[in-house]
Amino acid sequence: MSRVDDTPAQRITAALEQAGPRLKEIRTRRRMTLTGVSQATGISTSTLSRLENGGRRPTLELLLALSHVYQLPLDDLVAAPEEGDPRIRLKPGQVKGRVVIPLTRQSGGIQAWKIVVPTTKVTAEPRSHDGFEWIFVLSGELRLVLGDEDAVLGPGDVASFETTVPHWFGSTGRDAAEVLSIFARPGERMALRTGSGHDAAPAG
Repeated sequence: MSRVDDTPAQRITAALEQAGPRLKEIRTRRRMTLTGVSQATGISTSTLSRLENGGRRPTLELLLALSHVYQLPLDDLVAAPEEGDPRIRLKPGQVKGRVVIPLTRQSGGIQAWKIVVPTTKVTAEPRSHDGFEWIFVLSGELRLVLGDEDAVLGPGDVASFETTVPHWFGSTGRDAAEVLSIFARPGERMALRTGSGHDAAPAG
């Protein structure tokens, strides 16, 4: 009989709480100092020290940055259980200086990502291609260049645009940003539904 306190959520909590020594061991094996990891990730040395000493519980955003620097999947950083919250096992990638986490598994159709934009990503490099994109800012500040427009978006702001228009998004240099990005290929659209239950016109 399984124990009452041995639920998937509690196993995940236990894994996160025990991540400190593992993070310190990984850093030591790579012969990296706290200062070196701080410079590579943008995480302060005090925060890194508290993570390793168990004084702070690691968040997904902190683990993503460390995962990229150490070149290890998230579950290797925290020894995540085989069952539980699937977000712990997501494997981020690095695209044009941004940390990108795929949120959809299928190869076709509408694609979604969570993107972490570092403060160093400040040089605009507009590009264009077929399709349509929606961007929702979760936290921080996001600079969006769209054609002749140059705007700063904050948490809760949404932008949607045809990707045939030259576009780029990055940091203002003041604050990192977390965004959700949804991309549709030509001919694909998301249908908006109103609170009254009636379908609205397709987005885009």
